[in-house]
Amino acid sequence: MNQFSVSLDFIIAEMSLESLYMPEDPEKVMIYSADVNRPGLALAGYMDYFDGERIQVLGKSEFGYLEDLEPEIRTQRLNDLLSRKPPAIVVSRELNPGMEMRKACAAFNVPLLRSNELTSRFMADLIAYLAVQLAPRITRHGVLVEVHGEGILLIGDSGVGKSETAIELVKRGHRLIADDAVEIRRVSSKTLVGSAPDNIRHFIELRGIGIVNVRRLFGIGSVKITEKIDMVIQLEPWDADKVYDRMGLDTEHTEILGISVTQTTIPVKPGRNLAIIIEVAAMNNRQKKMGYNAAQELMHNLGMAEGEVPPEVVKDWNKL
Repeated sequence: MNQFSVSLDFIIAEMSLESLYMPEDPEKVMIYSADVNRPGLALAGYMDYFDGERIQVLGKSEFGYLEDLEPEIRTQRLNDLLSRKPPAIVVSRELNPGMEMRKACAAFNVPLLRSNELTSRFMADLIAYLAVQLAPRITRHGVLVEVHGEGILLIGDSGVGKSETAIELVKRGHRLIADDAVEIRRVSSKTLVGSAPDNIRHFIELRGIGIVNVRRLFGIGSVKITEKIDMVIQLEPWDADKVYDRMGLDTEHTEILGISVTQTTIPVKPGRNLAIIIEVAAMNNRQKKMGYNAAQELMHNLGMAEGEVPPEVVKDWNKL
């Protein structure tokens, strides 16, 4: 899997950082690690396991410790830290780094930045931002929409009706995130976030009409930049010989970037209103996540356990 990076100038803009010392163009300073470090142990002289690719954040505790050191020792510890060439030093709480730190950063060409945020809050915001920017990612052919607060990834062969269904959903008040190419990022061990590539964001292709800009056509409320992927819906042409799930007792899953996501298959044929079906699927998926399963309740009302559903019932719901 490719290693991704983000340039320091994007971080400076996103985090509203003040540049106190910048040895080179921040566009050329690349950050590869989503982890952030407070170098308390490093300033105490313990450098084992020190990761030089992490941004180092110094807050009130670190400054208090440095002030208690003798000037010679303080200079030595700062030099030991900065000689490891961290990508940047960030001072929080609008603290004054002092001449010793400024000189050490200049000596080792390490950018020195300052934030007016509290240390913990700044680190939380920075880690969240880096987790998204540096997340493992893949691009899948499909359409990503937000339906009743659920991120629904529509997949299927070209021409099956994904884009047309997305437009119908937008007309019904839901939001488009991406059409045709969905960039999926694994931002945590449990969460996938999808977005559109910058150059095709808000655009959608409709056969017979061409390319339309959903944002300009339906308004700013019809689109969204990113959305968590809660469910995958596979659209496929109706196959009369295939047995489709009619009960919903079993939940299918698919794996994306090592994360299991709920998946269902919806057959497409003339007369089926896919937008309404997907709305119901989104609401039903949310109910299941909240602990309610309509099929299980029905089986309970009929006095049957999940494993006791007769094959003829599964084959033909009318026999109930």
